[in-house]
Amino acid sequence: MSCFFRRSIAAKLGRTLQQSEDVFIPALTAVNVIKKQQAADFRLSLYALRIMGILPSSGDIQLQTETLASQLKQDSVVEDISAGSGVINFKVNRRLLAEKLLEPFGKGGGDTFGLDSELFNTLKRGTTLVEYSSPNIAKKFHAGHLRSTIIGNFIANLKQSLGHDVIRMNYLGDWGMQFGLLGAGFGQFGCVEKLKENPLQHLFEVYVRVNKEAEHKEDTKQAARDFFRQLEQHESQAMSLWQQFREITVREYQHIYKRLGVHFDVYSGESFHQDQAQEVVRLLQSRGLLKTSEKGTGVVDLSPDGDMSSVCTLLRSDGTTLYITRDIAAAIDRKAKYCFDEMIYVTDKSQEHHFSQLFQILLAMGHPWAGGCRHVPFGLVQGMKTRTGEVVFLEDVLDEARARMLHNMSQSNTTKELENPEDTAEKVGIGALIVQDFKGPLLSDYKFDWDRILQAQGDTGVFLQYTHARLCSLIQRNEGMEAATFQPSLLREQTSTIILQHLLRYDEVLYQSAQDLQPKHLVNFLLKLCHLIASAHRELPVKGSPQDVAQARLRLFSGTRSVLANGMRILGIIPVNKM
Repeated sequence: MSCFFRRSIAAKLGRTLQQSEDVFIPALTAVNVIKKQQAADFRLSLYALRIMGILPSSGDIQLQTETLASQLKQDSVVEDISAGSGVINFKVNRRLLAEKLLEPFGKGGGDTFGLDSELFNTLKRGTTLVEYSSPNIAKKFHAGHLRSTIIGNFIANLKQSLGHDVIRMNYLGDWGMQFGLLGAGFGQFGCVEKLKENPLQHLFEVYVRVNKEAEHKEDTKQAARDFFRQLEQHESQAMSLWQQFREITVREYQHIYKRLGVHFDVYSGESFHQDQAQEVVRLLQSRGLLKTSEKGTGVVDLSPDGDMSSVCTLLRSDGTTLYITRDIAAAIDRKAKYCFDEMIYVTDKSQEHHFSQLFQILLAMGHPWAGGCRHVPFGLVQGMKTRTGEVVFLEDVLDEARARMLHNMSQSNTTKELENPEDTAEKVGIGALIVQDFKGPLLSDYKFDWDRILQAQGDTGVFLQYTHARLCSLIQRNEGMEAATFQPSLLREQTSTIILQHLLRYDEVLYQSAQDLQPKHLVNFLLKLCHLIASAHRELPVKGSPQDVAQARLRLFSGTRSVLANGMRILGIIPVNKM
């Protein structure tokens, strides 16, 4: 494992510089490999040692580099030490590299590969609450909610794999004036039979129709206000209809979440916090934080100089609460209920200002834990269309991905006989959507392109799945061969060494992702791994090689398959064994 080598090099540095070896662990980085080019395995930046105060920050850095490199001695683990430009390069023993990295895969212990690294000792583990997806009830699942759903799922998977207790929360938009409209509209245009047949489609049609009516009919607007007031006062008939809409929606959403491989521990919603929002208002008043504006609204002054130049509105002039008031109540309630160490909100970038205000108000109310709350914003997807035109609903996107993938698989010469081709096409299609979404920075908008997403070659989710399926097939064809003794010294070709060097970076990639919550590091690591595996398939044949060489190569392929599968699962992709 990479931690064995990091620890050995850190111990050497600790002895030479008379420091604890632990301080050098995060300063050592695995070298990013370039195909067909031999390189060192680890690198130590002298600038990092200067920043850490281990070396004097003045003087000639190159002289410092060469002096330290000459003081470090080679041994049975590190066989070469050289000075570069402001860095020291370490090359480890090639037999040990193969032995330590691939040994766990022979005992079936490969699932924890990279996750037990000492790099993670600096990360605080605890309870993480992730709020994501959060669609509006009584509406079909909009394609725009896809990003929040898959990004939140990735963050929850990553945190869980690194040893956090994760609470996955779906905070539904299930309150507000739109339910006044829907309730009034259902009284006019609703049909119980249609509600049973296609619930969300029918509610969507009712909502569109009543919205049009409300534009020019005052009595429709009044009926909506009346219905919402009945909800606010918990009148049984209105509450019963609202409850029915909510249950129908959650049931329909769960079907889509199942297709995406996503699950939630808690379905919460704005409705849970309407009463607590009034308590928030009382608390703010008692602390003198809630002021009345000229318009009669209740505001909190967030300006640095206290001159009301930047305010956040928490109360309408009629005394009713707003979305942010319920968000404050929700955060306080969650802290009491779940005792989280950090809470992560995953929504699009248009809500950055909202969350900045939310965290400021929580801190002003005397909740220091708000410092552990974080908003992960993301950009918009442009041009998401199906063959029939503009996409409104996520189900259309998933159906289209499956249909196109099924067509592509039927045209390919390499497609295997599958028990359930639709299921495989679904998993590959969804994996393709996820990789397309995760390749760049989350904050960037990106242009949706079906043809590029579903290509089998190039940096796509289809390529990840194809590589995994190909490795599964290779391992299956040679079943039983690997049981014999593994001889790491037989993996001496440059192709295998480069794969091993790339695997050294896996823990660093997860560490980087854990810090900035960006999936692009892991996606790009896995795509590069797949390109290296494609070369290895050509250059390191298993069939026709001497048995001991074949066994060693099979262990290499088995190890890479395990890392690829684990990485895909963290991203939220279900690996397929055949395609």
